[in-house]
Amino acid sequence: MQLSWPGGPLRGTAILPASKSEANRALILQALAGGGTVDNLSDANDTQLMQRLLLEAPNTDLLDAEDAGTVMRFLTAYLAVTGWRGRLTGTARAQERPIGVLVEALRQAGAHISYLNAEGYPPLEFGGFSAAADATEPTALSVRGDISSQYISALLMVGPQLAGGLRLTLTGTIGSRPYITMTAALMQLFGANVAFEGDVLTVQPGQYQPTNYTVESDWSAASYWYALVALSPPGASVTLPGLRLTPDVFRPNLDRPQPNSLQGDSDIVGIMQHFGVKTEIVNGQARLLQTPALRRRLQHPEKTPLPFDFRTCPDLAQTVAVVGAALGVPLRLTGLASLRIKETDRILALQTELAKFGATLAETAPGVFDLTSENFQLDGQTVETYEDHRMAMAFAPLAMLGPVHIENPGVVRKSYPQFWKELAQRGVVVSEAD
Repeated sequence: MQLSWPGGPLRGTAILPASKSEANRALILQALAGGGTVDNLSDANDTQLMQRLLLEAPNTDLLDAEDAGTVMRFLTAYLAVTGWRGRLTGTARAQERPIGVLVEALRQAGAHISYLNAEGYPPLEFGGFSAAADATEPTALSVRGDISSQYISALLMVGPQLAGGLRLTLTGTIGSRPYITMTAALMQLFGANVAFEGDVLTVQPGQYQPTNYTVESDWSAASYWYALVALSPPGASVTLPGLRLTPDVFRPNLDRPQPNSLQGDSDIVGIMQHFGVKTEIVNGQARLLQTPALRRRLQHPEKTPLPFDFRTCPDLAQTVAVVGAALGVPLRLTGLASLRIKETDRILALQTELAKFGATLAETAPGVFDLTSENFQLDGQTVETYEDHRMAMAFAPLAMLGPVHIENPGVVRKSYPQFWKELAQRGVVVSEAD
């Protein structure tokens, strides 16, 4: 696919998909509660897949989670505690993404799960659940806090199903904390008793209550529109409906705002102020405004790298890296460890694709990546997407600066199937590449 911009500022209203992070948690909780409605589900493949597999599970002994990490991990816990018997598989890439930490914890809780191929990786075979039904003490589990938060969330959501509840201790540094607090908040909405004190999460036993819930629009998807506004010719303005935030949350020190959103990727509001994008609230909707005056650091004579820690919002890293490279802003990125085990090795993918434009992403110390792009050039390069939806959408905003080609654009079906259509409706020229 070739993308280009005909000129002038980017303007209009863009429709976002609903958050798949919220939706997939809410769908698991709805299934455990045995009722309630989950509204504003998107047509993203991950969400539709979760919904379908939950309906199919009672009537089949083979489920395919495809390439969806949340589906694979959340279903593993759900199927285990509900006593399902059968096999759970996924794509070749899904079978390279580790799941051993989650499986071992579930085994300790009473699940019978075995590996069909490589130890610690899908596909999995489930043989029922045999925990003591009269336990009065919580099941005590301990997992590393710096692993994927999806493991932690999966365990938390099935905590009330355990006879004595769950006491989950997180060891070491706790990453992706907003995803853990999102899970706890949604569990509470569905009637669970959850406490998060220090590094210990405690879940009381009991039944979830059928609850009606409306999923918020997706802040991860919003990040690509922030990037488009940042790279647009002067005067850009884009409105994004469906995001939860309040007008008094934007603090002048550019720290994380505190919108009434459960999504950690709402951090994009503060991050993109550094790149000249201001967020206003107009009639309950977010309006993104390009404000060059906010780019004070961009003209800093010493070119001191802007530091960003993505431990709480790893899905924003690709978007921010591309914008920084395109604007010639040196960045220092940390908190990227989980990017190695996403749909692809996102760090390696970023390094490879940014190099095509003259930018360098180098690990200058363990876990510290410096981005430099003094000779950034855009001349119709082709971006490989590595079967990763976020690679496609993170590089697409470069079209505001010149023609760019996106390989395998259909990968966006995973989280934002209407992305290319929305770009075209806002004036981006979207065409089949030669």
